Parts: sequence; C-alpha cells; structure tokens
Amino acid sequence: MQESEDRYPFLKACRREPTPHTPIWLMRQAGRYMKEYRALRKKYSFLEMCKNPELAAQVTLQPIERFKLDAAIIFSDILIPLEPMGVEFEFAKGEGPVFHHPLRERKEAEKLRLFKPEEEIPYLMKAIQIVRRELEGKIPLIGFCGAPFTLASYIIEGGHSKNYILTKSMMYQDRPTWDALMEKISRMLIQYLNAQIRAGVQAVQVFDSWVGCLSPADYEECVLPYSQKVINGVDPSVPLIHFATSNATLLELMKRAGGNVIGVDWRIDIRKAWERLGYDVAIQGNLDPVVLFASVDLIKREVKRILDRVEGRPGHIFNLGHGILPHTPVDHVAALVDMVHEYSSR
Repeated sequence: MQESEDRYPFLKACRREPTPHTPIWLMRQAGRYMKEYRALRKKYSFLEMCKNPELAAQVTLQPIERFKLDAAIIFSDILIPLEPMGVEFEFAKGEGPVFHHPLRERKEAEKLRLFKPEEEIPYLMKAIQIVRRELEGKIPLIGFCGAPFTLASYIIEGGHSKNYILTKSMMYQDRPTWDALMEKISRMLIQYLNAQIRAGVQAVQVFDSWVGCLSPADYEECVLPYSQKVINGVDPSVPLIHFATSNATLLELMKRAGGNVIGVDWRIDIRKAWERLGYDVAIQGNLDPVVLFASVDLIKREVKRILDRVEGRPGHIFNLGHGILPHTPVDHVAALVDMVHEYSSR
C-alpha cells in the first residue's frame, strides 16, 4: 500500500478505519444523467466510448469534475471481457445487450477462450493509466467486473431476463455444462481484475447484478464456490467490494464468498444488514436511486436516516442501492454528495 493512500477516506473505510466523513461514490456515476455524457453519446456508440481510452477516461472524470465524490470508477461495462472469450453481442438501441448465439451446450462452454487482458483489452488498461495520472493525489480509482453468475445469465439467456428460466434450467438439469461455463468465466475474471490492478486501480468491485433471483440454497450450491474462487484469486493488496441487488436473503452467504466490503441495496435496513454480516466487514449502500427524483428535503431526510442507522461506525461507504437512473436531476446528485459529507462530519 502506498503511503499516500492512507489519506483517502474511501480506502480507509474499506479497511474499517475511522474517516473524517463518510465517503461516497455512486454506481453509474459516469453516465446518461449528465449532459456532458449525452453530448459525447451523440457522436460515439457506447462500445466506441468503452474501447477508446481517451474517451473512457474523459467520461470517468466527468462526475469527478462536477461533484465532490470520494472515488472514481473506470468507465467500462461488465460485458467487455466476454468478447475476447468468443462471445458475440451488441448493444441494440432500446434493448440493451443482445447475444445472437446464446450458449446452450457444454462444447460451447469449453470453446470459450481464456486470454491475456493486457493484450486483448489494452484500451481498458490505458484508460485506467490515463485516469490515474489525472486523479493523482485527489481520490482513488475503482475497477470492476461482473460476477460469474451475472455474466453466465447474460450468455445463456441472450440478454436481460425477468425469470432466468434458461439459466436456472441449465443449473438444475445440466450441471456439467453449468460448471464448465462458471469455471471458465471465473478463471477469466481473476485474470481480468488482476490486470486492472496492475494497470493502477486501487480497489475493485464485483457486480452480481442478477443473483438476487436465486434462493439461498441454489446460491450456496451453484454460485458461491465460483464467486469465492474469483474473490480469492484477486490480488489482496487492494480492497474488494462484493455487490449484489436483491441480496437481503443472501448476505451471510455473500460474506462467506468473500470481499472486504459487502454492498447492499435499498430493500433492507442497513443497520440490520450490518448486524447480520458482522462488523468484521465494511458495508456499502444503501439509498434507493429513485429517492434522487424526490425533493431535496426528502433526500436530506433519507441521508440522515441511513447515516443515523450506521451510528458513525467506521467502515460505511455511502452509495445508492444500484446505479443512478437516467434523467436523475444533476443538482440532486450534487446535494446528496454534499449532505453526506456535511452530516457525517459533524
């Protein structure tokens, strides 16, 4: 750990050390709600922005220039490492990611290739280096990946899903194919996160966006071993945040899978979540993103409620329960960041 990093409240909170204020960053803090981002999107496709290091760095820094955030997160997408594995997809207008050849058979899982991220995704590593250079001495940079279950569900379903019928059917009825796919994805993610750390990120987050669709028993048997494998394989010199949505029934299992910080959404009281997790891990969360569409007075009340429930215990990182939504008022985001700093520093 670099000596200079001792002064970053975000990294101190990840280590459950006292901080002068509760640090705050926001999932999807670089994105569609900002006019600066929308101006770039008129000129470039989403994937073009991800794959151009200068553009990705520019987008990463847009919210940092606007708000007093305690961390930046590199602009990319959880699906980026699937392409060099041999998984074809595109971002269809209004539909999100579409996979034209969803995976159904074991031989398809075995054909997926592992790769060297520095060689096949050099643009991400370059973007990280540019942002680190721009941020030096200000705030730390977070890297990230999707978790094995969430990436597998995209590959199997062919895109977003409501009920994950195809994913769960494979899990229940074709375990050899499920295990082959999850093993291949897990091995890739270890290399992918460690490459980001080598490039300069100072923390990483694992996004298990869709795992809340599972029962605790299914998670424990079919998913936990692979999430644990990824987390155990990542360079422990940087903190790791393990996040999922709809994870209130999975908290203890997610902790067993690993992570220095467990991210929780808005569907559970943060004090109860931390009591269940135990105070030997830090916690991140947990404002409902839709609250940012309400009045500033209501946002203030909700910020105060969450911070009061945490009671100033070291190891809380303020965040939304999921990403900022499109059309979120920018001035409400600014008010949120300022309120968290002001109220928690009293």
